[in-house]
Amino acid sequence: MSFFEMTDAAGHVRPCYAGVQQWVETVGVEGLRARLKEAETIFRRIGITFAVYGEGGDPERLIPFDLLPRIFSGAEWRLLDRGIRQRAQALNAFLYDVYHRGEIIKAGIVPADLVYRNRAFEPEMIGFEPPGRVYSHIVGIDIVRTDEGRFQVLEDNCRTPSGVSYMLENREIMQRMFPELFGSTRVAPVDSYPGDLLSTLKEVAPAGAGSDPTVVVLTPGAFNSAYYEHSFLADLMGVELVEPMDLYVDDNRVWMKTTRGPRRVDVIYRRIDDEYIDPLTFRPDSLLGVPGLFGAYRAGGVTLCSAPGAGIADDKAIYLFVPEMIRFYLSETPILDNVPTWRCALPDERAHVLDHLHELVAKEVHGSGGYGMLIGPQATRAEIAAYAERIRANPADFIAQPTLALSTAPILGEAGVAPRHVDFRPYCLVGKQMRLIPGGLTRVALTEGSLVVNSSQGGGVKDTWVLDD
Repeated sequence: MSFFEMTDAAGHVRPCYAGVQQWVETVGVEGLRARLKEAETIFRRIGITFAVYGEGGDPERLIPFDLLPRIFSGAEWRLLDRGIRQRAQALNAFLYDVYHRGEIIKAGIVPADLVYRNRAFEPEMIGFEPPGRVYSHIVGIDIVRTDEGRFQVLEDNCRTPSGVSYMLENREIMQRMFPELFGSTRVAPVDSYPGDLLSTLKEVAPAGAGSDPTVVVLTPGAFNSAYYEHSFLADLMGVELVEPMDLYVDDNRVWMKTTRGPRRVDVIYRRIDDEYIDPLTFRPDSLLGVPGLFGAYRAGGVTLCSAPGAGIADDKAIYLFVPEMIRFYLSETPILDNVPTWRCALPDERAHVLDHLHELVAKEVHGSGGYGMLIGPQATRAEIAAYAERIRANPADFIAQPTLALSTAPILGEAGVAPRHVDFRPYCLVGKQMRLIPGGLTRVALTEGSLVVNSSQGGGVKDTWVLDD
């Protein structure tokens, strides 16, 4: 049975939820429902949407929002904080290593073919040292809880983890609509994130950028599913949101076209995938790239965040080895455990997966957004058989994990407060120093019994509170 985060084993409300429980009882379910409609109206007016293409109808969706916050105690957050920072440090050490001496491969810890034959590995990055040896500047680590005292990492996101705009807007709306709730509860703030992100980006500017480097956010454009977030972050940081047509390269420097003439760009927070950023180095048919951008990066004329090739660290097959990375690079014991995982590339493990596919969650190693998954206990026999054939055809493309008893958090359901499965994505910023705000994005599976929290597949979001002691 899943651990319900609002109550303890005896069914008593846990201290961290006491204020929310009192608030629910005071306002009442119908009062909360009316306030939820107000919140949805605000979301719609502000334009907080995400896009889902290929399903027909209007692709712009209002992300489902739940009023009841997900709460961590101060002690729980201190554990998570240490574990998240440790993991982000190890992942960046791994990236530097595999693009240089490959010591972890020579030591026989990580198989060479998982790295060098991986589609996310960029040979053009071999031997190149980005400023501060930072490859992944925003590390989003997806964390699940399986009982009161145990947190586990489900996957790592080392390229451009999305969702931080929802984290910030969820808090803004909660504070605007329920000031009395915040007045009675000591909730750690999250509004420093945009400033922290800007400081992080400026810290990794190339030599010669000056004391106030120019930072831009590079978006593929308004048709991208995360465009709202791109524009939102640029606005909050006070920097320009640019599309590829707004930039050009001259003499290994990147310039932005402005009404006052060209302006040098020092740091690019890019939200465009590796293969599209420069048609001269990667895909020649890319219409999203800036010709010469990668050459300018290699020459030290600009910093790209995150670095091309950082995606090798969030591959689901590489994920298995992160605890060993922590031991190898940091000489530390992992604070946060991985979820037990089977590699279908290994014959014995593949046989186990195929024999127990009806009990497991199987995933594509390069998949994201909840797509390409099979949740065995919820799948039909035909779906299981079809997925098994896919695994047999390309076993290295798949992993499998047990169906976890993920913790549940309270939501405002049809009949009142009800438990639903949740996960958690904090955002760790890595520059000259490491920054981690006390909070993150809680995603919730709004359908009863569902384990899929992704907004593109029916999931929603809620505010995440860390209580100050």
